[in-house]
Amino acid sequence: MKKRLVLLLGVLVSAMAARAQETFPINGTQDDRPGLYAFTNATIVADPQTTLENATLVIRDGKVETLGANASVPAGAVVYDLTGYTIYPSFVELYSDYGVPEPERSSFNWGAPPQLYSNTDGAYNWNQAIRSQYRAATDFDVSNKDAGTWRKLGFGTVLTHHQDGISRGSGVLVTLGEGRPQEQILIEDAAHFLSFNKGTSRQQYPSSLMGSIALLRQTYADAQWYAAQDPKPFED
Repeated sequence: MKKRLVLLLGVLVSAMAARAQETFPINGTQDDRPGLYAFTNATIVADPQTTLENATLVIRDGKVETLGANASVPAGAVVYDLTGYTIYPSFVELYSDYGVPEPERSSFNWGAPPQLYSNTDGAYNWNQAIRSQYRAATDFDVSNKDAGTWRKLGFGTVLTHHQDGISRGSGVLVTLGEGRPQEQILIEDAAHFLSFNKGTSRQQYPSSLMGSIALLRQTYADAQWYAAQDPKPFED
């Protein structure tokens, strides 16, 4: 008989729904009960060396509270009998552009003069390849189709960012569930992403790997200098 498989992803996504960021009004009676779930009688692969038979997994408020063959079920828990099922921990992808808009590259004009400075309006870096101000959490949106593809591969969480520029701004850590974007966000500014590829910038500089490294080093040197000023002239 073919074994039935259950990814821990499905467990966590459903259990974490109660902890999602609530920025929409609730139509009806609000349910403030804590998310408490117990998955019993399952085969649980805890790590590559440990497989538990007839084990119990307890999740409280989206976090694993108890895992073991003799784990007790707390009072008030919603119990699921998973006899015949196997629970695996899901993978976490740390480099992704899931749910973030693709970079828009402008068409190249052969007759135009070289672009020396940024054409981005506002108080931003002089070089368009430095996009430290960007926050993927601001533009993140759920893609049910792409999320389903990731889940089929065993992934439950991804760290996604805008793959454009040398300094790409902050990435957002999200689950691969379905629903509103704010319900999937775990950490808004989870990491700062860097690259030696200037991306969609049409500025003439940098035009080499050495130039990209020099620009990044100078950006950090400038940031350290401004941070040392008292009073600070401005913050970016």
